[in-house]
Amino acid sequence: MGVFDDLVGQERAAVTLRRASAAGAELLAGGSGTGMTHAWLFTGPPGSGREEAARAFAAALFCADQGCGHCDMCHQVTVGSHPDLEVVRPQGLSYGVKDTRRLILRAAGAPALGRWRVVLFENADRATEGASNALLKAIEEPPPRTVWLLCAPSPDDMMITIRSRCRVVTLVTPPAAAVAHMLATRENIPPETAEFAARAAQGHIDRARRLALDEEARRRRDAVLSIPASLTGVAECVTAAERLVKTAEEEAAAVTSALNESETAELRKVYGEGSSGKGLNRGLIRGGAGALKELEERQKSRATRTKRDVIDGALLDLVAFYRDVLAVRFGASVELANEDHRADLERLAASLSPEDILRGIDAIMRCRARLAANVNPQIAVEAMALSLWRPGF
Repeated sequence: MGVFDDLVGQERAAVTLRRASAAGAELLAGGSGTGMTHAWLFTGPPGSGREEAARAFAAALFCADQGCGHCDMCHQVTVGSHPDLEVVRPQGLSYGVKDTRRLILRAAGAPALGRWRVVLFENADRATEGASNALLKAIEEPPPRTVWLLCAPSPDDMMITIRSRCRVVTLVTPPAAAVAHMLATRENIPPETAEFAARAAQGHIDRARRLALDEEARRRRDAVLSIPASLTGVAECVTAAERLVKTAEEEAAAVTSALNESETAELRKVYGEGSSGKGLNRGLIRGGAGALKELEERQKSRATRTKRDVIDGALLDLVAFYRDVLAVRFGASVELANEDHRADLERLAASLSPEDILRGIDAIMRCRARLAANVNPQIAVEAMALSLWRPGF
């Protein structure tokens, strides 16, 4: 089974990438290599597998058989140990120009194994304006064997001058049936649980996996979906908003705390803490203080980003819930993402007009936009909750 066979519900993109990897092999052999280029932009909704598609393409470029899936080159890409693959994962709210310039210097080196040097830039849309300008120069004048694989939700999230120099690979939301099949066959999840998770995650592969395997993730989802029914007054709106934000903070802390501790311990070790000798301790005092401060700032930014991502995921659950309410209201024969909450859907559909349901969806989307604009999460979610309680207000 080849590396592209692992992409869930992305048959069209897989065809494009197979042809490009074959063209890359042709180019290395001295041919024209028509269809291969040095800059690619992978776009698609969250959970569609942008990074997985880019990683599969990298493996196909390194592999002598264009992505066989079982050779040493493919295995090294899978486990993240290939010397010619540089993976960038912005952890904070943005990716700055200093980091980008260091990345460009690393990308300019010759391939260690002779084929390609590939940079896989996840969430490239987080690059600041200065970082994007630096990246543009690198893409305009790339070394002969360097390939850039940028990932972003939409082409519009990147500077027009960058996306105009990239070949765009557009991924789609995988069908629920394809996600359920993946969970059942690769994760050995019971079919009924796999179908529930795929439907509830709305094609988001990683979230479907979490819902299928993690009981706590299912509990958090149920808590979010209980919010509409709990909004019976101003106090209840404030309480629901506080609960949602607090849950996001706790989840973000759980995700980042262990990583923070290991990073801090490793940095202290680098600067000699716990070692004997004045030179080592002096190095910690002089150089380590600044490095530790910089690390703490990055960790703080990462925690903020994680918290916002968790809240945004909850808001997307609410959007799907109100979409289902609208479907029930009109008796539409469509698959409901929240079929397991059918009773709540029917109660809300009976009590709200179609216009109010649409106003509720608008309120949730406004909250997402406000969070993206750095509005205080508590205030943004409270305003949303009040609008859901009184849609026409």
